[in-house]
Amino acid sequence: MAARSLAPVAGASLLALASPASAQDHSHHAAEPVPATAQVPAALAVDPHAGHHMPADSAVQPTPDDPHQGHAMSMDGDAHPMTSPLGNWPMSRDASGTSWQPDLSEHGGVHGRRGDWSFMGHVQLNLTHDWQNGPRGDETTFVSGMIMGAARRDFADGSTLNLRAMVSPDPLMGREGYPLLLAAGETADGMTPLVDRQHPHELVMELSASYARRLSEKDSVFAYVGLPGEPAFGPPAFMHRMSAMDSPEAPITHHWLDSTHIVFGVATLGWAHDGFKVEASSFRGREPDEDRYDIEAPELDSWSVRASWNPAPEWSLQVSYADVKAPEQLEPDEDERKWSASAIHTRRLGDQGWWSSTLAWGRKTNDHDESKDAWLLETAVSPNDRWTVFARAERIDTDELLAGPGGGHGDLYTVSKASIGAIHDWRLSEHVRFGVGALYSLNRVPGDLEPAYGGDPDGGMLFMRLKID
Repeated sequence: MAARSLAPVAGASLLALASPASAQDHSHHAAEPVPATAQVPAALAVDPHAGHHMPADSAVQPTPDDPHQGHAMSMDGDAHPMTSPLGNWPMSRDASGTSWQPDLSEHGGVHGRRGDWSFMGHVQLNLTHDWQNGPRGDETTFVSGMIMGAARRDFADGSTLNLRAMVSPDPLMGREGYPLLLAAGETADGMTPLVDRQHPHELVMELSASYARRLSEKDSVFAYVGLPGEPAFGPPAFMHRMSAMDSPEAPITHHWLDSTHIVFGVATLGWAHDGFKVEASSFRGREPDEDRYDIEAPELDSWSVRASWNPAPEWSLQVSYADVKAPEQLEPDEDERKWSASAIHTRRLGDQGWWSSTLAWGRKTNDHDESKDAWLLETAVSPNDRWTVFARAERIDTDELLAGPGGGHGDLYTVSKASIGAIHDWRLSEHVRFGVGALYSLNRVPGDLEPAYGGDPDGGMLFMRLKID
């Protein structure tokens, strides 16, 4: 019952932050609360207004010449550096869990401070009508998205405590999720695998805490725990990648690259030096069950390692490995080994725009040494704060599309999917935007699958979006 009450609490906290009565409110694009004690980099004293990407924003973004540049302006004009709660790098580098993205990325958040604590809130909600054609297609309307909040305290010894919570309306779409041809993973009833559908995510997507200690200007160590949380594996989860976050459609490569973004029990230790980071996690390997409202018991039976490198403000690279204990509920005796590598590139376009792209590869190997690869290329370009155009191409090796009613594996097929879409936003107020968008997708299947899918079926989505940032 406690998990069900988190959404209204998080929503109320966000409204309090956005309220004019909130003490020392801040508005800028960042992933975490503004620290209270870090010192402003010297470069900011030269040009405290450099790097604005939106006229309404008060955040300085990192630049290729100064990747550590970044601060927020409070309403009384004081400057506060936007450093990460995990180390002395720009907050814009932080993505989901402890993953990294390029320093030139942008985030949404309403920020404020009370006493020694700083707070952040962010909302993104989609109302989507989805149709997938062909004999295996379906049509439905669903709500998805996330409500996120964080609280941070910086201590005099250079250490930082950060608390983060994220909830989602996904369970309201029902246990069968929404139609998504060629997708597979998890179950709606504990007995039948979900095929050609995207499962809903948990009501509680993250309840985490991190503690970091800076060892020098360039070095820090950190610990992260979550119930649920995200272990050190793969690129940032798709709903947190700039190249993907404007699309309401989940990638079919999800279970190769980032399905571990919600695990019930994770503990991570990491060390970062400037643009390089290594980290290791112990976590529960079993994916969440079909009850999307509960908090499941933690069991740290799996492990992962990840190395990340941001060689320049425009780039973020990672390689990772995970040894996962019995991830599938319908196959409790089968373990999995996973590899991942990705490159994310983001550049700024003028004062307001950006262009972000992700190239990623993933591999799953089971106890029978059968390897299945997945490739993803996605991109999104936003020339201003009104329009965003996005596209994605994917290819996977899968043996789940013709699996039996109780799960298991069928024949192995290589299938692919491509989609393209756009969204137009209207700014309703300083912190609120409303958008309307659409996307079209085309699926390609080999000849042996054409009778089941009616050839190469297509599909599409129409959606409306509300953002509070």
